[in-house]
Amino acid sequence: MKEQLSWKVGGQQGEGIESTGEIFSMALNRLGYFLYGYRHFSSRIKGGHTNNKIRVSTTQVRAIADDLDILVAFDQETIDVNYKELHSDGVIIADAKFKPEKPEDTDASLYIVPFTELATELGTSLMKNMVAVGATCAVLNLDPGVFKEVVEEIFGRKGETVVEKNMEAIKQGYQTMKTELGDNVGSLQMKEADGNKRMFMIGNDAIALGALAGGVRLMAAYPITPASEIMEYLIKKLPMVGGTVIQTEDEIAAATMAIGANYGGIRSFTASAGPGLSLMMEAIGLSGMTEQPLVVVDTQRGGPSTGLPTKQEQSDLMAMIYGTHGEIPKIVLAPSTVQEAFYDTVEAFNLAEEYQCPVIILSDLQLSLGKQTVEPLDYGKVEIRRGKLAVSETELEELEPKKYYKRFEVTEDGVSPRVIPGMKNGIHHVTGVEHDETGKPSESPVNRQAQMDKRMRKLENIKFQNPIHTHAPHEESDLLLVGFNSTRGVIEEAMSRLESDGLKVNHAHVRLIHPFPAAELEPLMQSAKKVVVIENNATGQLANIIKMNVGYGNKIIKMTKYDGTPYLPNEIHSRCKELN
Repeated sequence: MKEQLSWKVGGQQGEGIESTGEIFSMALNRLGYFLYGYRHFSSRIKGGHTNNKIRVSTTQVRAIADDLDILVAFDQETIDVNYKELHSDGVIIADAKFKPEKPEDTDASLYIVPFTELATELGTSLMKNMVAVGATCAVLNLDPGVFKEVVEEIFGRKGETVVEKNMEAIKQGYQTMKTELGDNVGSLQMKEADGNKRMFMIGNDAIALGALAGGVRLMAAYPITPASEIMEYLIKKLPMVGGTVIQTEDEIAAATMAIGANYGGIRSFTASAGPGLSLMMEAIGLSGMTEQPLVVVDTQRGGPSTGLPTKQEQSDLMAMIYGTHGEIPKIVLAPSTVQEAFYDTVEAFNLAEEYQCPVIILSDLQLSLGKQTVEPLDYGKVEIRRGKLAVSETELEELEPKKYYKRFEVTEDGVSPRVIPGMKNGIHHVTGVEHDETGKPSESPVNRQAQMDKRMRKLENIKFQNPIHTHAPHEESDLLLVGFNSTRGVIEEAMSRLESDGLKVNHAHVRLIHPFPAAELEPLMQSAKKVVVIENNATGQLANIIKMNVGYGNKIIKMTKYDGTPYLPNEIHSRCKELN
């Protein structure tokens, strides 16, 4: 029996490929298996090859697999594009409708099942994906009944007849495939899972849930891939707690609306991808100058311009740190797992209010849209910290006649006192030009330097727990592997393989991009013979940031990938082996 299994379904976009993977993975998650999924899809509504690759394991996994056990094909293109991932004992399950052909250079077995025909006989060809799920059950020796709960959940609102028809489609797919397999029924059977209940979610859902738990009551945003699920989640959930989502006319309006809501004392944020963040840069600068809290989520994707909207990339680092004109304090967080995406989002709102500056939550397409098993979240860890915000007029001293509140008072820690507009004794100016302590415009060189120094002092005092996730079993290492965002799982897996090869390997995953945690990373770099920085961009942006902040340029080796696909464990393993 297998402890891990890799399963992929593919076909033309719009013919139920995503729902096939969703139904398959939801059922196995509820049996207690750990899963990690990644979708390859086109930047159009319908048509074009799409696939969903899901890794199933009895233990935690955070990366897609190198190879493939089962390929479910709804067209010949799926076989032609993906068959090379299949190992020699792999299985292709293909719809008879397109007269599938197995490539000559594979030892994988091809089984032809009439997905479409069986579904049509049951009432509609749309159920062919359910027939395919049933066929998979026969290979895994899995009782089709385990899908009943998921089918009821998805189709229950359409009535019991629809539920029964879909279950019948699964059973017929199972029986047909069982006949085709003969003695090979259960040839890829998995070991039994532990049966524990765990969440199964994408990073965008975790970010949205983190915003909700962190006290957000307004999201202003414009839809864009791969950030839209954050907005879609909160459209349903925010009204339950008295909040709302506003779809703005563009990303500029979204950012400025979020700033305005935060100025009014309501926790608000926006989410977008690289093109939208480019439009927001002036507003992010406004947040820094007016010292208004602002949280922005950037779900990185392939660029520049429209680029590769539905593909993996990590090329926004420099833009997020240095994109605004002028100089402002800014915090850039980079969660590496779905769990971290939840907790870091909560913390982002605390940091934004404590330091009165923009906070960017940096995600990437693989983290934002890749679905994975998540242990239950601990809501007891959630705390709301609002910094130097006066929430009651009794906290404010009475002003002298014709005097204004020193909203931008020069302070030792760089953070000025803050009030909600309309509070008695809290009147002040707010402007995007340079200003004095009460907010009145001022071009005085002395005032300019005092205000600038005050704002930049915030970066000296920022506290963020565990700015670098480390797995460093060796005092001195042959290799130090460094990454950020979704590469954590694949690096961990490659590290394990390199250790089996006899190499001493440490791993550091950067979770605070700016201000950079140089003090935490420097000892690991000093004790390593070579430092391999692994990232999905062409220029090695994280490697360059490390050189700027820590040094050791003679040790740093850039490992980059920018073809739109995520790293596989074998890619990192083989390339690192070549270095020794």
